[in-house]
Amino acid sequence: MRTFEDTYRHKGLRMQLVKVLREKGITDERVLTAIQNIPRHYFMDSAFDKIAYEDRAFPIAEGQTISQPYTVAYQTQLLELKPYEKVLEIGTGSGYQAIVLGEMQAQVFTIERQKKLFDEHRKFVLRNKYPNIKYFYGDGFEGLPTFGPFDKVIITAAAPYIPPKLIQQMKVGGKMVIPVGEGHVQRMLRLTKQADGTAKEEVFENFSFVPMVEGKNS
Repeated sequence: MRTFEDTYRHKGLRMQLVKVLREKGITDERVLTAIQNIPRHYFMDSAFDKIAYEDRAFPIAEGQTISQPYTVAYQTQLLELKPYEKVLEIGTGSGYQAIVLGEMQAQVFTIERQKKLFDEHRKFVLRNKYPNIKYFYGDGFEGLPTFGPFDKVIITAAAPYIPPKLIQQMKVGGKMVIPVGEGHVQRMLRLTKQADGTAKEEVFENFSFVPMVEGKNS
């Protein structure tokens, strides 16, 4: 059985990663502190241990990926997260993004459509450290209307369009960070919900995500 250790070497590699993220333009100190605190190598197969802190994505189960740290930091910074805000995350994946949000004291509600990935989280070594993260198996396009409205929404997959039900589940003034576009490249958007129910749109950099798919996969 795998043993999980967070050594001085791992911590040193995280400090180097944070330095790289600063050089790439990440300025939110709370985001950088969260990334420095979280052992990213726990989220991957032990074969990746030596390269877990390189600034790139890695494959995980079910054809998914653990996102590049820069992408995680970039999306999290755009959220402008405050402690104790309610955040809906679409696409739990490895769980790394959710735990970054949890480390920043958000109340996180995260949805995964892949049953195998959802089940793997039940026994994940860091799960009990973050009681402020709630995990759900479901369709991300539907959101979690029972638990809304949310202060922030973050989508960690390439959406073909902006899901209207997720806008409905946001508070007025709430923000959504979502990569939109089909094909290999998506444009990162930040939407701010207006009092009339519409969303003001800001456009940021291009990224590449795995597709956001409707329905659940058992």
